[in-house]
Amino acid sequence: MFPSSRLDPVILEHLLSQHRDLHARILALRAAFTPEEVPASPAAAEVRHLLLGLRERLAEHFAQEEQGGFLEESIARMPRLSAAARGVVAEHPRLLAAFDALLEHVPVRDIRPQEWSEARARFTDFADRLFAHERSEHAVVQQGYNEDFGIPE
Repeated sequence: MFPSSRLDPVILEHLLSQHRDLHARILALRAAFTPEEVPASPAAAEVRHLLLGLRERLAEHFAQEEQGGFLEESIARMPRLSAAARGVVAEHPRLLAAFDALLEHVPVRDIRPQEWSEARARFTDFADRLFAHERSEHAVVQQGYNEDFGIPE
């Protein structure tokens, strides 16, 4: 049995599993956005489908974080992390709004080259912002437990 000061390995695996899923979705979208030329309508529809799946998963993931859990427990263990944890949670609406703006630039068909280029750039920017968000979240959780979980900061 783990001492109470350590994160339950089942809980840690749940967190890591969620983040692996988000990363896999981001990688699939990066591959879908790789071609510089505008894809045919079926490929554009698939990109939109992948985006909608990621949007749904992000909303679920953020809702779970906002209901407590790792960040809340980190604050309980180290109250000085409160501002950092609040900052992580405050990013959720901004990240979802940025993602929604991206979705508006990915029509299902008849994508013009300029739209495709802008959507690709918005996706790249969003992915970078999401990874920075995850690094901040990981840093708070790892500091709260005063333990390196092998999660990159």
